Amino acid sequence: MTTKSPQTPAPLESVAVSMTPLQRFEEYLQSKGLRNTDQRKFLVDQVFNRHEHFDADQLIEQLPSKGAANYVSRPTVYRTLREFVDAGLLNRFELDGRSVYEHDYGYPQHDHLYCTKCRKLIEFTSDEIIQIRETVAKSHRFRAREHRFIIHGVCDECAKLRSRDRRQDRV
Repeated sequence: MTTKSPQTPAPLESVAVSMTPLQRFEEYLQSKGLRNTDQRKFLVDQVFNRHEHFDADQLIEQLPSKGAANYVSRPTVYRTLREFVDAGLLNRFELDGRSVYEHDYGYPQHDHLYCTKCRKLIEFTSDEIIQIRETVAKSHRFRAREHRFIIHGVCDECAKLRSRDRRQDRV
């Protein structure tokens, strides 16, 4: 099993793709008869120039304010994020009642450990999990394309804080 260390926030290795995220998005928009506006191009740039899990509000906080250059309205952000998912650029999943987005295009199948205390997401890949998925799918005569596996728990840092707090309570 390959895991990403909690101390090393580097993303998993990327997967070779034939187009940039912008080119892939432009192809998607063209297939739907939609225009590629400056706002959409700016959002592609903002989302794909860094690797992090985010929700729409976090993205909006990082964008220019109203009246500034490259301002993008809240409704446009939400609509464009949906388009990114439909275009196969992002994955969307629910955590604690909020929609969380992550890169999909050019990124390997992976799973997550989720700390319920600090809300940290740790990405990892596991050949064993993929093998279990394939075995279960085969036994049900099913063709699995992908899966989402999120293990909820407490990270080592939060567990250490909790055990230190418990010791102090006993004194």
